[in-house]
Amino acid sequence: MSKLLAIDTSSFVMGIAVTESERTLGEVTTNIKKNHSIRLMPAIEQLMKEVGVSPKELEKVIVANGPGSYTGVRIGVTTAKTLAWSLGIPVIGVSSLAVMAQAGRYFEGVISPIMDARRGQVYTGHYVSNNDVVVGDESDRLVMLTDWLDDLDKEDKQVLFVGQDVELHRSMIVERLGSKAQFAPGSAMLPRPSELANLGQKQEASGFTHEFVPNYHQLAEAEANWRKAQQEKSEKND
Repeated sequence: MSKLLAIDTSSFVMGIAVTESERTLGEVTTNIKKNHSIRLMPAIEQLMKEVGVSPKELEKVIVANGPGSYTGVRIGVTTAKTLAWSLGIPVIGVSSLAVMAQAGRYFEGVISPIMDARRGQVYTGHYVSNNDVVVGDESDRLVMLTDWLDDLDKEDKQVLFVGQDVELHRSMIVERLGSKAQFAPGSAMLPRPSELANLGQKQEASGFTHEFVPNYHQLAEAEANWRKAQQEKSEKND
């Protein structure tokens, strides 16, 4: 039976799970503003010790590879790649939004995971449940929330919003969509690392471990500003 390690640090939430086939041996989820880079490896080591799984027994490392916090995604992906490389096993990336959307497995309508991206923007996607299997029928995107709500309002379906950042935008969502807007309960707002493992176990690695890259959907602000400055500098020298 295949044993997997799942890692999600794409937001303030840190999630880790160890699974065997479709059975969850153990999972840890925290939602606190503490440094993932300090807490992640000790948490992995402790969980694997408690469930009695050694690193050599792992067959895959599954990681939430974005979108989300630039630093958080980078920490999770770097850790997953390092572990996979040292163990000689594949690393599998799964959309952070797809993991969140699993909370709507039994919802009939559109499932919209929400991650705040500042300046009125959100990371989101258009998901639906098909025979209790949640799938994205469009690509994840970075979009102005107002534009996204306008698009959803054109559909003749209820919309389930999920994700801890939903509360930041609840008033606008209700103002734009009224009774069409539904909200997952607080207990379902955080992504479960066992769901991440379940999604990842069905996928095959698409390339070599060292070629695996996160899916940020946008550059970090510092990097974007640096590139802009370099471009302006280059234009002045031409």
